[in-house]
Amino acid sequence: MSRNAAMTNKRRRSREITLQALYAHEMAGSSADYVVDNLIEQTKDEARIKTFAIELFRACTGNRKNIEKYIIQQAHNWDFDRIATLDKLIMRMAITEFLYFPDIPPKVSIDEAIEVSKTFSTEKSGHFINGILDGVLSILKEEDLLKKTGRGLNE
Repeated sequence: MSRNAAMTNKRRRSREITLQALYAHEMAGSSADYVVDNLIEQTKDEARIKTFAIELFRACTGNRKNIEKYIIQQAHNWDFDRIATLDKLIMRMAITEFLYFPDIPPKVSIDEAIEVSKTFSTEKSGHFINGILDGVLSILKEEDLLKKTGRGLNE
């Protein structure tokens, strides 16, 4: 397995853990610290996977209102409360990566969101998530809010 493929698998595992943590946080109403300590830290994954999961989880929960406004703005003709919870959480993770993880290319965030949705959400979720995230990405570019560093990251 190439170095990039191994990194992708580790990041995907981190995203899966983050999604599960966000879902637990959302459904149980537990504090972010409780979820980190009792869910993320308790996985048997290596430290690097847990570290990224914790960073992504904390960024998602700490910036929720800012992130959700972009979903609401792009979800034309959709009542936000009727969007599947897992789909909202997957989109929140990707938008968090757009805004707060300058080393992750937007295309990677979108592709990963679609892949995670194949495992955790419905058959049609990938298409819906892709459409919303493409729209959000366009807004962030127009508003010059996409701050990516490194080669190929502003695509």
